[in-house]
Amino acid sequence: MINECKNIGMRQATLLFLLLASVWTWSACGKGSSGGGGSQPNEPTLVVDTDPTNGAVQAPSIGPFNLKVTITSAMPQNGVKIEINAKKDDGTGSNPFYSTTINTSAGVNNFNLTGTPSNVQCLVEVKVTSLSKSSNTWSGSYRYSRK
Repeated sequence: MINECKNIGMRQATLLFLLLASVWTWSACGKGSSGGGGSQPNEPTLVVDTDPTNGAVQAPSIGPFNLKVTITSAMPQNGVKIEINAKKDDGTGSNPFYSTTINTSAGVNNFNLTGTPSNVQCLVEVKVTSLSKSSNTWSGSYRYSRK
């Protein structure tokens, strides 16, 4: 009889342990992870300045056509990816005549846009993406033309 009581007590203790472990595991799954796995770090939203200024329409000129991209927010832990595409802004949906992508940790990045066609307005699109948190992005654009 004593052995039967011990077996029942051990079974109840084992079941109670398994129940508590299951509850703890399920509750941890719903709270998100604090590291590792597929989680992304908490970081400040990207803030970027460009020269020419985002949204600007430059007067026609003979060039050179330079672009400066400055990351003014805190630099993400793994740096950023900067994508630049320049294309005719004439409604034809033409492919970019200038396109570059770099990964960098530099706060200031300079580009020289080449291949600009004459006598047509061009659109430059800039996208900056955190390499630490892919959902942390900044996008901007401006227009210019070559005489």
